[in-house]
Amino acid sequence: MGPSVADGCTSWNFPSTLICRSVHAPYKERRISNRWLILAVLFFARTAMAFQFQSVGALSPLIIEGYGVSLADIGLLIGLYMAPGVIVAIPGGAVAALFGDKRVVAVSMILMLLGGLLISYAPGWWSLIAGRLIAGIGGVALNVVMTKMVVDWFAGREISTAMAIFINSWPVGIALALLALPSVAVMGGLVLAWITVLSMIAVSLALFVAFYRTPDNAVAAVARITVGKLPGYPLFLAGALWAIYNTSLAMVFSFGPALLSERGLPLASASSMTSLFMVIFALAVPLGGIIADRTGRRDTVIMVSLLSYALLIPLVLFVPVTTVPAIFLVVGFFYGLGAGPIVGLPSNVLPPAVRAFGMGVYYSIYYLWMMAALPLAGAAADALGNTGVVFVLGAVIVVASMVVLALFRRAQVQVISVG
Repeated sequence: MGPSVADGCTSWNFPSTLICRSVHAPYKERRISNRWLILAVLFFARTAMAFQFQSVGALSPLIIEGYGVSLADIGLLIGLYMAPGVIVAIPGGAVAALFGDKRVVAVSMILMLLGGLLISYAPGWWSLIAGRLIAGIGGVALNVVMTKMVVDWFAGREISTAMAIFINSWPVGIALALLALPSVAVMGGLVLAWITVLSMIAVSLALFVAFYRTPDNAVAAVARITVGKLPGYPLFLAGALWAIYNTSLAMVFSFGPALLSERGLPLASASSMTSLFMVIFALAVPLGGIIADRTGRRDTVIMVSLLSYALLIPLVLFVPVTTVPAIFLVVGFFYGLGAGPIVGLPSNVLPPAVRAFGMGVYYSIYYLWMMAALPLAGAAADALGNTGVVFVLGAVIVVASMVVLALFRRAQVQVISVG
């Protein structure tokens, strides 16, 4: 039966019927649709952030050649994007509560654009440093506040699915940068590659401003930081585990193109091969969360994830380069399984009264580690004259993270017994 005049639908033409059904759909159905549209907008914005973050790693051989810098300098540039998080993450929620989530995120993306413009058009090494810092301030604020936005829209309604999708924007953006930017740079140089990054941020800003709105049932946030009885030790361990996990991941996608270029591959091929790791990683992240939730064996999923990286990633240094894609696919899949269970660890020790402030502390630990670890890894590679050293270091710290997980569970038991 077709649309009726009573329903306000008088056309049998397909597009008109589709519009009619959308306009006259029940409010609840439109709200569900809006939730997923909002998530898509947030996903794209965070993808643009990851795209900008990874631009240095994807273009590292050209940056080294064009600016006469070292691998340690590349590590510094990568870490600088995370550096503002040490300061911005803790008060980020309070700032958003004071000025409004949407306004803070829009300003954050403008900062990402300004930093990108400085990198693109200002000459010299100083412009790269200043641009990465400015863009990083925007990226950090975007990351913290957008996470809260997803919770606002999906709390109590597919929150696990929504968060898995949202988290995946990071590996998707990194994979896109690895696939697209080297080819763009080969065609038009570094400037064209930087302009590509700016274009993606500009589109995400336009979509965000046009489509994002605060949910009708949102509760006004309080711009006051509550410290309360913050479980500092287990929170530090949870933050350290998440930081180590992401640092090891970053070592692959940041230094992978340089390593494979050293082994004789063209830059575009090296970046495409590295992107395989991120593509399969992105596919595995939601699967790992589902397995952990359905089986209740979260620590088992985490340990399988960590062991796969520690045992297999060093093989990239020794096997024929033609077999590297197979290793990247296997490690990327198993390593991705652990992301969801690891990022959920703070909820085991943070009571509601201190959750906002506690998550700020948690992210500060993550950003501090990321800022320091990648430049140190690059410096080690320079000192020993081998980019492969970075992959060995990644495996070593992942082994250490297994001890961190055990210490966290012991500390969690103490927190529960005291509570």
